[in-house]
Amino acid sequence: MIVRNKVREMRRGEVLFVVATDPATDRDFRDFCRFMGHELVSKAQDGDRLEYRIRKGA
Repeated sequence: MIVRNKVREMRRGEVLFVVATDPATDRDFRDFCRFMGHELVSKAQDGDRLEYRIRKGA
């Protein structure tokens, strides 16, 4: 929900960097990007820390 609200404030093409620890965020962000027309630019994991970059699309 927080990511969705932040992306709404962004302009098309801007990239949001997100850090999470819940493994379910992998599925959630992939589905969110596909459904909303955004791009999951990158995903990285370092131990329990998950890092995502999401580019705002349409």
